[in-house]
Amino acid sequence: MRLIGVTPTLNDTTGFITIHHDYMNALLRAGAAPVLLPLTGQRDVLETLIARIDGLLLIGGADVSPERYGEETLPLCGDTEPRRDEMEFALCRLALERDLPILGICRGHEVLNCALGGTLYQDIAAQYGDALKHPCYDTPGDQVHAVRVEPSSRLHAITGMDTLRVNSRHHQAVKVLGEGLTVSARATDGLIEGIERPDRRFALGVQWHPETLSAHCPEAQALFNAFVEACR
Repeated sequence: MRLIGVTPTLNDTTGFITIHHDYMNALLRAGAAPVLLPLTGQRDVLETLIARIDGLLLIGGADVSPERYGEETLPLCGDTEPRRDEMEFALCRLALERDLPILGICRGHEVLNCALGGTLYQDIAAQYGDALKHPCYDTPGDQVHAVRVEPSSRLHAITGMDTLRVNSRHHQAVKVLGEGLTVSARATDGLIEGIERPDRRFALGVQWHPETLSAHCPEAQALFNAFVEACR
């Protein structure tokens, strides 16, 4: 059974680090043993963690700090978690160096892009356009729009589908791709919704939340199954 390290989100009010149970359940269904990682920037601790786990799941949450990709923070950028940025960027780079499988979801997808030198739209409606409504926070389980999957991508090989119906709980998105990444899926408005690093064993990010769909949507669970299988 493979040990999957899962990054936490921080509640500044309570001081708790937390995770939604859907992430853990999707990994458990895939046959993995998920473990919630501590929130720390200590390099020796992070290197020890990377050496012990078989795969890294970067979950959703607050916006990535724009300073991480060389931009000033715009008024429509949301709340950020600098301590989490520090930890996740370091973990992501360590995992890539060691070819440890990575799955990034929503914010995690954005972290994967930015850790490799990419940038983000700080607010899709303001900087990209509102032809398609992306932030649908009140309908986490609804498949509200389609994404087109690149035929030659790993995502296509995993799902076997040219088009996926996905949920949409984000107001930021990939603008400039990070080094070595390719696009694996786009929304119908052209916005990048899936990325992957073909020269790694498994390094894949999606902008939507497959964990919320995974209990009833086979192609969503297939993403976790493929991730865990790559960790073997």
